[in-house]
Amino acid sequence: GMSRKCELTGKKPMVGHTVSHSNIKTKRRFEPNLVNVTVHSDALGRSFAARISANALRTVDKRGGLDAFLAKAKDEELSTKMLKVKRDIAKKAAEAAA
Repeated sequence: GMSRKCELTGKKPMVGHTVSHSNIKTKRRFEPNLVNVTVHSDALGRSFAARISANALRTVDKRGGLDAFLAKAKDEELSTKMLKVKRDIAKKAAEAAA
């Protein structure tokens, strides 16, 4: 199926225990809260479909858009697609400066 990984923050499922009333522990997974969204890049003037965590979505809003988020994001946390978007934005900025 689809990857259980946030395209912007690299959040993955975590493993922990379900703890019953009698305190018996059984393994369970904590899935990241992934949502399918369309994020817009102002610099590139286009939008991208992404599967990101609800947490990442809040951070994108807080930082004022995808471009601002990507500027601060660590490359190894981004999906291949989002890394390409980040590079394209950087390229665009370089052209604008030149």
